[in-house]
Amino acid sequence: MNIAYIRVSHVDQNWDRQLEAMKPYEIDKFFKEKTSGKNTDRPQLKAMLEFAREGDTIYIIDFSRLARNTRDLLRMTDSFVEKGIGLISIKENFDITTPEGRLWLTMLGAFYEFERTNSLERQREGIALAKARGAFRGRKKIGFPENWEDVYSRWQRREIKAKAAMKELGLNQTTYYNLKREYEQKQQSAQAASAGA
Repeated sequence: MNIAYIRVSHVDQNWDRQLEAMKPYEIDKFFKEKTSGKNTDRPQLKAMLEFAREGDTIYIIDFSRLARNTRDLLRMTDSFVEKGIGLISIKENFDITTPEGRLWLTMLGAFYEFERTNSLERQREGIALAKARGAFRGRKKIGFPENWEDVYSRWQRREIKAKAAMKELGLNQTTYYNLKREYEQKQQSAQAASAGA
């Protein structure tokens, strides 16, 4: 089957231009949606990916309809290749079933890896420079809220559940349990010091 995925970013936009561009390709099924392409969590995109089978070809007007970043695009095209599904981007004149398309994918993967390595390197260099200036402190440590002891005591006496305690303290689950562990370790250390005195 020839499958088309059509997306516009805003509800006030229409997809007439994309539909017109698909006419020469004898599309059997359309998946259309009006939503941002900032991530791949899109209902019609998911439906299309579940619907497509080996031997099908997916048509898009350009890569930005499918994905907004190289990582997501590579992940999807790799998935298509594995499942034996074709992908044709009309604007870029790109077809992953051809030798040229597979070469382009390889180059895109290498470019993404190069981009990622450079980004990590710049991040490390920036941290090193900030440390040298004494400006880097890492992630700011979250301290104990003022009502910690009261809420913790009530939780320990089973008067409230952990979720209620988190809500009262304004903490998420990870932070709550990290602070709980730290608090209990401090208590144990204080008890040990008191016993040894």
